[in-house]
Amino acid sequence: MDLQQFLETQLFAMILVFARIGAAMLFMPGFGEQTVPIRYRLALALALSAGLMPATPVPAVTAGVTGLPIFALITEITIGLWIGLTARILLSALQFAGYQVGLVAGLSNAFAPSQGSFEGSTMIASGMLMAGIALIFATDLHHTIIIALLMTYELFPVGQVPIGDLAEQIIMAASKSFYIGVAITAPFYVMGLILNLGLGLANRMMPTLPVFFVAVPVLLFFGMLVLAISAAPALSGFLQAFAEWLRTLTF
Repeated sequence: MDLQQFLETQLFAMILVFARIGAAMLFMPGFGEQTVPIRYRLALALALSAGLMPATPVPAVTAGVTGLPIFALITEITIGLWIGLTARILLSALQFAGYQVGLVAGLSNAFAPSQGSFEGSTMIASGMLMAGIALIFATDLHHTIIIALLMTYELFPVGQVPIGDLAEQIIMAASKSFYIGVAITAPFYVMGLILNLGLGLANRMMPTLPVFFVAVPVLLFFGMLVLAISAAPALSGFLQAFAEWLRTLTF
């Protein structure tokens, strides 16, 4: 093999690795956030692809317009997008939980001022999302993400993509994300049920009681109290579920 052919095979191997890892980094929590400039994300994906390429079983093939190289490139992008989108679907559980907390706590009711109708829920959802992303790096879970990217080459060899299995896993990821979000907000549902039931009974006993003006501060106070108590275990449960998926890439 002459030098030119060697450089061509190594270059295309690098392109194949970047196709999978770069596509995964496009949506991967922490690495693919919209707040990170696109040039930094691209540089990180290139550096990570170059560092992981010697450890990946990418075959030495020559680039071409037809045949295996182009098909392999498409399959690598597909697998990378599946990895990133599945991780992003799991992360959306925190955003869903934040919106539900705002809804139960009275931050998204129709009688609130127009500037605060959904602003409170959005603030809580964004806060939980940022907390989850920060904890991914604080707990070194980003190392597990990199290991999981390498493990994908054992589960999905280059040039092979089980479309049916990927679609099934995406559906299971959405189901798992919804389950995590509901589990996080379960204490708030119980709190809202008890408080609204108590306020309804109070209104029956005192019809002149301005229930709305009493309910809003009560729901808000207890909502923030429950959030302060349950935030740590809720985020810990999400991180545990996310880490379990990264170790196996299956549900």
